[in-house]
Amino acid sequence: MKKLELFAMTAPGIEGILATELSSMGVKPGEIVAGGVAFQGDIDVIRRVNLHSRVANRVLVRLDEFHASTFHELERRAKKMEWARYLSPGEPVRFRVTCRKSRLYHSDAVADRLVRASRGENAEGAEGAEDSDADESQLFVVRILNDICTISADTSGALLHRRGYRQAIAKAPLRETLAAAMLIGAGWHRKSPLVDPMCGSGTIAIEGAMMARGIAPGLGRKFAFEKWPDHDEAKWKSLVGEARQSALPKAPGPIVASDRDAGAVAAALANAERAGVSNDIEVSERTISAAEFPLGPGWIVSNPPYGLRVGESGPLRNLYSQIGKILRDRAKGYLLALLSADRALDAQLGLELREVFRTTNGGIPVRLVIGGKA
Repeated sequence: MKKLELFAMTAPGIEGILATELSSMGVKPGEIVAGGVAFQGDIDVIRRVNLHSRVANRVLVRLDEFHASTFHELERRAKKMEWARYLSPGEPVRFRVTCRKSRLYHSDAVADRLVRASRGENAEGAEGAEDSDADESQLFVVRILNDICTISADTSGALLHRRGYRQAIAKAPLRETLAAAMLIGAGWHRKSPLVDPMCGSGTIAIEGAMMARGIAPGLGRKFAFEKWPDHDEAKWKSLVGEARQSALPKAPGPIVASDRDAGAVAAALANAERAGVSNDIEVSERTISAAEFPLGPGWIVSNPPYGLRVGESGPLRNLYSQIGKILRDRAKGYLLALLSADRALDAQLGLELREVFRTTNGGIPVRLVIGGKA
């Protein structure tokens, strides 16, 4: 079967981790650009990356790329595309269009023409679905840059960070994909202790438990490619079955999560139960000063408050100073990895820090920094 041109999207700054992850799956990464990694593969590769990637947000198939400075050019080329390969009869369709530096600049008008082309319709009034990530219609991603139109089919459906377990959330929830990137970027050894003393809804600990046991992150959800006309359900079930069989029955090392907020602890417990890893994580309500650390060497990986609101920096300076003191006094042999938004607060840790990557969390520029010794 001819290899398809594929593209895995991820948060800016995480591209290198994604490329390494693809290599670990036996997929050769191609060009790395801001926001993702290009690669080639067939439908088996599409299935495998969607099922197993912990840091990708979405996997696309590049369908076509062509010059289009008029709607006539756009429709003429679009009508020649193999839409039926990705659309079952009667299935709703939606287009996400971005236009930059091009004569075709009205994204809604472009989407309208493409909806009609994908349906083989010439009449006005062909409708697509509303553009929502929760929508189950087939998504096509369209980029028009300098009059060059690139059309891709989404293979994932809902964004891949939606594992299905995080229904209970605490304040400032951390995306599952970013939590996984933090663990990978920190170099956590999956048999070593992992501690998150400011766990919120438990995302870092849960992702850690899933990684430690080798639980495929996509096991509890559906994907867009499952609705494609040529979808092979038997092969897909076989791949899912293999993934379930390969998971370890128990995390090989201790994973400890705590938070001073009772609501956050309740959310973490509920999420861990849904993820099937409640027996792998010790979750408790306690302040950071009372946090427990199994015998190291180990890793503290956490997403502390950023202090971006007026009046918060004072108390947070004390918190960061306390984190550094705890690492030196009570967690010797531990490496600390924090998602940070403020270098001034980092300085309060009293540690020599190394930056691993830069990205955003909730629209806030952040860095993963690590210090200490594991």
